[in-house]
Amino acid sequence: MTAILLDTDVLIEVLRARDAAILSAWSRLHDGAATVFVSPVTIAEIWHGLRPAEEKVVSNLLSALPCVPVDGRIGRQAGQYLKVFHKSHGVMLGDALVAATAAIHAIRLWTRNRRHYPMKDLQFFSPAE
Repeated sequence: MTAILLDTDVLIEVLRARDAAILSAWSRLHDGAATVFVSPVTIAEIWHGLRPAEEKVVSNLLSALPCVPVDGRIGRQAGQYLKVFHKSHGVMLGDALVAATAAIHAIRLWTRNRRHYPMKDLQFFSPAE
C-alpha cells in the first residue's frame, strides 16, 4: 500500500478545487490503494488561515484523513534538519517537522514546493504518477 503525506500547499489546492492535475491525482489516490495522511503541522497551518465559512468543510475533510502524530523521534529528526538546512536553505520548523514525519515513517511527501525540502532522504509523490 502506498502512503502519502500531504503538505499544506497541496491540501489548500484540494480545498480550492482549482488545479485539475491536483484534483485528478487526489481522485486517483482515493480510488486506488493509497493511504493519505496529514501532519498536525499541516492541520495547524490550514486552521490558521481558515475563514469561518470554511470551517465545516475543512473540518470534515481533515477528520477523514489519518493524522501522524509528532513524537520524540520526529522532533529529533526535525532538529537535525534545521541544524543542516535552516541557514543554507531557509528551512523552517513546520517544514522540518513535516519532512521528519515523512522520513521517519517512510511516507512519500506530496508538496508543490520541493525547494522547502532539500533533505536527500525524502521520497516525493508526483501527481503525474
